[in-house]
Amino acid sequence: MLTDRQLLILQILIDEYIQNAEPLGSRSISKRQDITFSSATIRNELADLEDMGFIEKTHSSSGRIPSEKGYRFYVDHLLSPVQLQHHDLAKVHSLFQNRMYEQELLIEHSANLLSEITNYTSIILGPEVYETKLKHLQIVPISKGTAIFVLITDTGHVEKYTVDLPPEMNASDLERTVNILNDRLKGVPFSHLKVKLQQEVQGLLKAHIENYEQSLDFLAQLFQTEKSDKVYYGGKTNILNQPEFQDVNKVKALYNAIEQQDLIQQLLYQDGSSGINVKIGAENTIQEMKNCSLITANYSIGGQHMGTLAILGPTRMEYHRVIGLLDLLSKDLTKVLTQRYYSN
Repeated sequence: MLTDRQLLILQILIDEYIQNAEPLGSRSISKRQDITFSSATIRNELADLEDMGFIEKTHSSSGRIPSEKGYRFYVDHLLSPVQLQHHDLAKVHSLFQNRMYEQELLIEHSANLLSEITNYTSIILGPEVYETKLKHLQIVPISKGTAIFVLITDTGHVEKYTVDLPPEMNASDLERTVNILNDRLKGVPFSHLKVKLQQEVQGLLKAHIENYEQSLDFLAQLFQTEKSDKVYYGGKTNILNQPEFQDVNKVKALYNAIEQQDLIQQLLYQDGSSGINVKIGAENTIQEMKNCSLITANYSIGGQHMGTLAILGPTRMEYHRVIGLLDLLSKDLTKVLTQRYYSN
């Protein structure tokens, strides 16, 4: 159990190091107005905190810096209730004032905003398309044999891509096909689309479409949808601005790890708990992130977990501010997406 004096010294040391990235000694701490004890006393307390593993000495000076254990204790016990600054609140709230943003664009802007405000790297795991349901689809011809396939989910997600139409499919067949699909597949989860197509839509296509076999093959390819969570990034290179990451090899390894979307998805899927989750240093399962902290918050739609917001930065992170921003943004994003969900 730490004494009140040790708690005060530890908090001062971590707060100062987070702001300035400079090791602190007893002399620097003694100059603080809220410190009333001598440098000798501070030196003894620093030695005790080091023996307990909360701080550690640097190679270049007698000053101390926080250890991972110190950061963990700081996050769990020393952070005060979050009070965000007015300009941070205004930026977050302004993001959701534009009601014209599609879901994908809203999440992309959220990632950019988080990285801009924090100057760290933001990562957002988008809603799981596999778990959502079909709301509406369109197949819009743009040239002979080519069309735009537009797919809209019940959560507002929009997918658009170019497809090649079967040579046998004329305009009237295409229109009838789209009508049948919207009638029979609306509200069907993506994981069930292929089965539904075979069980119910196939017979209707055979009854109303002349070359229904080619059309059915075409549609089966369109709905060959795998689980395709999207990972959105903001400020990938922000890590280069941190003094801890001036080693080129260290930065390259970290950057390569961030680029591996499968790895990032696996990492963020582990954070399925509600509220804010903070992983510090070696608590991260990815080796390249052992010098980083990852703070995550989940967002939901209609009470169902849909994705994860994350901030990646050095262990010397502004935990207080980042936690407050993620908490605010996750709640606002949940509110907006849920409102859209129930208005569909």
